[in-house]
Amino acid sequence: MATMILHSSLLSLTSAAKITSLSIAVVRSDSSPSRPSSPVAVPYQSLTPSLLCSCGRRHLIQACATALLPISPSHATPLLSDSTAMLNRVHPPRPDWYEELYAAVLDKGMEAYEAEIAGYKSQLFSNLRGKAKKVLEIGIGTGPNLKYYANGTDIEVFGIDPNMKMEKYAKAAAVASGLPPTNFKFIHAVGEALPLSDAAVDAVVGTLVLCSVKDVDTALKEVKRVLKPGGLYLFVEHVAARDGTVLRFLQNVLDPLQQTVSDGCHLTRETGKHIFEAGFSGVNISSTSLRNAFVASPHVYGIACK
Repeated sequence: MATMILHSSLLSLTSAAKITSLSIAVVRSDSSPSRPSSPVAVPYQSLTPSLLCSCGRRHLIQACATALLPISPSHATPLLSDSTAMLNRVHPPRPDWYEELYAAVLDKGMEAYEAEIAGYKSQLFSNLRGKAKKVLEIGIGTGPNLKYYANGTDIEVFGIDPNMKMEKYAKAAAVASGLPPTNFKFIHAVGEALPLSDAAVDAVVGTLVLCSVKDVDTALKEVKRVLKPGGLYLFVEHVAARDGTVLRFLQNVLDPLQQTVSDGCHLTRETGKHIFEAGFSGVNISSTSLRNAFVASPHVYGIACK
C-alpha cells in the first residue's frame, strides 16, 4: 500500500482515537447515460448484500507471469509490456535502502491505525466471504487486509505493489491469515496498468492507495476493467478535509512535503468524488474521521459494483 511515512508516524500516535461514522450515500446508476444518479443517505448498518450490489503493475518475472496471472496468451505480451512501462514511468526505481526502510516503517508504524479501523474493515470485507474466489488487491503493501478476507483454501489473491520490498511482509501476512502459499501471488506493478486480463477477478481491494497513484481516474478505469460483471471494489481512503476548515488549510500547506517524504501521497485528493464519477453501476460510500490522526483524519470507505 502506497501510504506515507509521515502519515504512519502521525497515525501511530492515535491509538486512543475513536472512529466516528458520519454518513453513507448510495448511488445507483440509471440505465440512461444522460441521467446522472443522485446520492441517497442511508444508515451504514442497514446495508445488506442485495443493497450493496444487486448485480450479483520496474520488472515482472516474464518467464512465469502467464502461469501465475489470469492473462490470456493472446494478450499477455501487451499487458506485461504496458504494465512494466507504466511502472517505470510513474514509479521510477528507488534505492533499495529506501524501499526496505519504507516497508519496515509501514509494517510496524501503522499498528495503531490498523487497530482503530479494524472494526470497519471487518464489516466491509465480510462482503467478500463466500462470494469472491479471485481477489486483486492494489497497493497491498505489507498485507494488513489479508486477515479479513483471505482465510480460505478456495480463494486466490493477487497482490499488486510498486515496492518489491513489500513482498516478504505480504507473503508472511498471507500465511498468517491462513491462505495457502500457492494461492497468493505478489506482482510488481502499479494501479494505472494492471497486468491482468479483462474481467479476471471477482473483487478488487484498495486501501490507502489512491492517495499516491499518479492518475486516480486511470487507476479506477483499470479496476473496472479487471473486474468481472457484477464484481466488487472495496476501498478505504484518506481524503481532503472540507473546504474552508483549518484542517484543509493545514493539508494544503503540508501537501508538498507529504508528497516528497511519503512516496507521492497526497493529502488533498477528493477520492470519494473520483469513485462516484468512475462509472460503477452502484457506489456505497461512508465517511469517518480518525479524531487524533491530524492531517490524515478524514476517510471514506465503501463498496462499488461494476
